[in-house]
Amino acid sequence: MKKFLILILICSVQSILAQAKKANDILTIDEPSNKTYPQGEVPNNDYTLYNTAGLDIKPEFPGGVIEFNKFIEKNFKIPKEGLKGKIYTTFVIEKDGSLSDIKVLRDIGYETGSEAIRVLQLSPKWKPGKQNNKTVRVLFSAPIYVNSSPK
Repeated sequence: MKKFLILILICSVQSILAQAKKANDILTIDEPSNKTYPQGEVPNNDYTLYNTAGLDIKPEFPGGVIEFNKFIEKNFKIPKEGLKGKIYTTFVIEKDGSLSDIKVLRDIGYETGSEAIRVLQLSPKWKPGKQNNKTVRVLFSAPIYVNSSPK
């Protein structure tokens, strides 16, 4: 019981002293700025990465999803017969429609992840996404379906 009371005393003294404020301590969160920005420009917003969920106009492969699947099917070289599964990828669609920061979240083995990256790098430029009538960078997720039947 004594040990328990001593422990409570130590904890309470520590929390009381930790919250004590000194007279010289000044905490500045945001410094006021008198700089005016040109109309329509938001400072430090050039490289903001958006999700597809909240966009006014979502990015799109030229021709739509069906053409994207045809492009993948045409260019993806399956390394092994009888391989089936999904390769989960993410990439950034830049303001000019090019793809960057291509990552494979999960693949099915047999070098399918590196093949997915190679094919996405060959992709033509996409129609970029828009938010508030401004072209923006968008993080996009796309599964790649692999279904090769043995011959």
